[in-house]
Amino acid sequence: MSESSSEASNVIEVSEADMAAAAAEETAGEDAQLSEDTGGPFSQKTAWVRRMETPLRSFLRTETGSASVMAAATVLALIWANVSISSYDRFWATQLSVFVGSGSVSLDLREFVNSGLMALFFLVVGLEARREFDVGELRVRSRLTLPLLVGLTGMAVPIVIFLIANAGHPAVHGWGMAMSTDTAFALGALALVGRRLPDRVRTYLLTFSVVDDLTALVIIAIFYSEHIEMAALAWGIGFIVLVLVLRARGNRNGIFYLLIGIAAWVAFLKSGVDPIVVGLIFGLLTYAYSARRESLEQASEAFRLFREQPTAELAQSARDVVRTAISPNDRLAQLFHPWTSYVIVPLFALANAGIVLNTQFLAQAYTAPVTLGIIAAYLVGKPLGTAGCAWLVSKLTHGRVRPSVGWGAVAGAGAVAGIGFTVSLLIASLALHGNVLAEAKLGILSAVVASAFLTWAIFRLVNKLPVRTRLRALLGTAEVITDLVVPVDPERDHIRGPETSLVTLVEYGDFECPYCGMAEPAVRELLRDYGEIRYVWRHLPLTDVHPNAQLAAEAAEAAGRQGAFWEMHDLLLDHQDALHPRDLIGYAASLDLDTERFAADLRQHAGGMHVEEDLESADLSSVSGTPTFFVNGKRHYGAYDIETLKKAVKLAKARALISA
Repeated sequence: MSESSSEASNVIEVSEADMAAAAAEETAGEDAQLSEDTGGPFSQKTAWVRRMETPLRSFLRTETGSASVMAAATVLALIWANVSISSYDRFWATQLSVFVGSGSVSLDLREFVNSGLMALFFLVVGLEARREFDVGELRVRSRLTLPLLVGLTGMAVPIVIFLIANAGHPAVHGWGMAMSTDTAFALGALALVGRRLPDRVRTYLLTFSVVDDLTALVIIAIFYSEHIEMAALAWGIGFIVLVLVLRARGNRNGIFYLLIGIAAWVAFLKSGVDPIVVGLIFGLLTYAYSARRESLEQASEAFRLFREQPTAELAQSARDVVRTAISPNDRLAQLFHPWTSYVIVPLFALANAGIVLNTQFLAQAYTAPVTLGIIAAYLVGKPLGTAGCAWLVSKLTHGRVRPSVGWGAVAGAGAVAGIGFTVSLLIASLALHGNVLAEAKLGILSAVVASAFLTWAIFRLVNKLPVRTRLRALLGTAEVITDLVVPVDPERDHIRGPETSLVTLVEYGDFECPYCGMAEPAVRELLRDYGEIRYVWRHLPLTDVHPNAQLAAEAAEAAGRQGAFWEMHDLLLDHQDALHPRDLIGYAASLDLDTERFAADLRQHAGGMHVEEDLESADLSSVSGTPTFFVNGKRHYGAYDIETLKKAVKLAKARALISA
């Protein structure tokens, strides 16, 4: 995207690749190399391409898509309430009762959605918070400080504004409804106003909105719960302790945890503490980890045994081994996240967003302290609290602690954080009643629209900035977390390309892996058409599924001892179906190598130590499959076609140029 076309755009349309291309155009004058290629045999539509996405990206995509469903449910609730408010209220007041022996739980339909189904929504919130803490952005504990402070300040400032606006007014008790960000709606708004914003902007929003959600649940439990029954609360806490005991003993039976979760939910409901807290606690207790190579090898062995003898016992064994290779956090998120995003949260909107809109009500509501307080809290307090805190922390620490994005993105994320919906409506329904509740709902809905418009305006202004300034405003200068634990060493690694390149592409590969073979043409095209790149191959032979991979890797090392590593590398990937010893010696002969020395090196496993070192480095970086790419130390997730790899390289170069 050229600067002139960007300036003429009506809304922000700056992708990571576009921004990187613009930076490189300005600094290196590489118009031809940095233009967007079209089509090609390895485009994203090619059948072989695997869509390798992180749970975070999957989470972002689901949240963004669900925003439209939630918006539709909100509109439907408004239409329903204005057509017949009596039928709307009567339907959601329908009683639901469950009797077990002499005990019973009785809720109306709205309470069932708000306190029952929404517990699953907060389970997903807890799962994502735990994932970020275990393997995500917050695994570097020093990065926890900023989102924690930004999240808390982004709640405190709106609360102060609301309290000032409602001092002496009965609605002051509802201060909690003016503080929380709705992550799904906020991500959806970002998708609308900046469809091609860098993922880093969404990730930044997510890190502090998670703190927002967790704090909001604590506030609900403390300030918006009914009279506390200590005996029932003790039972609820006891069930949670039981979960910790079972987890410590290695119990993985999901049925046990389900039954304990239901029992804890009932106990908290009976205690007077809103039982949605149970969902959050269970989510936070569910640890996350990346699949380890040893676990995947065990899964391959279990499936091999089943393939040889397909019995029910071996089928169950294979199922268990494959299941435990993936963390319980990932499994639960995959199970519940689509349901919460596309069913439960829209149901919540349908049950709570219905208010009667007429001229008299609107005139009264838009002069009411509760409505104005909510709008001001979200429209002014959220951007001021989040962006102001980030700026202050950065100044006080002299830049040692700073946002992972630029200040334009910080301002835009702060504005979109003013979209409060789910928790806001939940607290409003707990704290207020009657006409004041209707006025609060109008304020919440109005803040959603106003914050979305403000976000659009901020990013449009950012898009008007000069290219270099725009890049810095969106991407910032903070260091990216390095996923590649063992850095590239020119003394031992096999490197193609100039040593002074701004971009280093590392691939962990397996010469017998069909996906590596399919990715190879894209890598070669990338090296040919985009010269300023340093390419590194590291071995990761998956011997449990590719029996010839280890020998092929050692053959490449044997050729490397005669100065022909890359020539052998290319031949092996071009002939993946012929990697037996006789084939390898034939390739050595075709390269005019000393075949006797080559064969001796193979027999003696002379390259085995180098391959083993690469395997160890892969384990340290949590690499378990092939091909796995790292671009300037950051793991690449996504397709391996030429377009996707070029975009990743362009973004890495842009960040390197900005840092320089």
